[in-house]
Amino acid sequence: MAVIGARRAKLAVAAGSVSRGQVADIQRIRLLAAAVGVLEQLGYERATVAHITTRAGVSRRTFYELFSGREDCVAALIGDAVEQVERALGEAVLGGLGWRERVWRGLWVILSFLDQDPVLARVLLVDTQRGSGLVLGAREAVIARLVAVVHEGHGENARAAGRSELTAEGVVGAVLAILQSRLARERPGQLTALLGELVGMIVLPYLGPAVALREQAKPAPAEPAMTGMPLAASDPLVELPIRMTYRTARVLEGIGLRPEASNREISDYAGIQDQGQISKLLARLERLGLLANQGEGHAKGEPNAWTLTPRGQQVVQSIGVQSAASRRAAS
Repeated sequence: MAVIGARRAKLAVAAGSVSRGQVADIQRIRLLAAAVGVLEQLGYERATVAHITTRAGVSRRTFYELFSGREDCVAALIGDAVEQVERALGEAVLGGLGWRERVWRGLWVILSFLDQDPVLARVLLVDTQRGSGLVLGAREAVIARLVAVVHEGHGENARAAGRSELTAEGVVGAVLAILQSRLARERPGQLTALLGELVGMIVLPYLGPAVALREQAKPAPAEPAMTGMPLAASDPLVELPIRMTYRTARVLEGIGLRPEASNREISDYAGIQDQGQISKLLARLERLGLLANQGEGHAKGEPNAWTLTPRGQQVVQSIGVQSAASRRAAS
């Protein structure tokens, strides 16, 4: 009994690493990832909150605790994509470069991001055109920022000085139309292959045809600008038929911290006092292939000894990665 008590004490000391806020972060990411799949499958007009919550395995109540509705959810999806691209642009260190080089490197980052996940790219650039309210506002904010960057070209020389912001709006609109057309195809191909021609289109009104031709012939980098996991593929929980509640996350984390933990040790860590409830939850997680029981069980008078399966380890790792990503995005 002393050994069991010591094990329970050790597990209890580790308690507190997963908070309710972190679980809310995970739910939010699951809902955004599910929204991508639903919009791709059903289209914007037919997609509903019910479709999104069912795909994510998250309750409607949780959805409305995080988002005001479908439009808010999709607008948040756009916002998260922008944050990912901004982090990559920051790592590209564009400060101090000339306008033409900033455009070239910045567009390379954006195209690399879109190439990571064509489904996500199609949702962001094609499907959200059918949105309204918050979604259109989010799209317009992104387009306005792109227009502002392109309009900086009017300071390059005397010829460019005569170009108004309308020129930049036309250039950005043309580039977006090309990308949307490609993404609407069944096989869009690599958007990064368009880098040279697109940069040529952008600089043409400001620097003239000779410079535009040189940009078209400029070779693209050998490696993509972004290598992180795209949003739509970053959540192994999306297809898991279970709601990742605070208690479920605590149970999985507790077993990850202390392999071969007993029911009692896990219930103490997760804060579940009802032993019948913890037994049912553990049995369900075992049926889902997330846990394995290495103990003899009560039939032989021995406690259960729970360990994570490889799939369970992936889920626990995802909980940590997603929570960390959400905290970075919020900071």
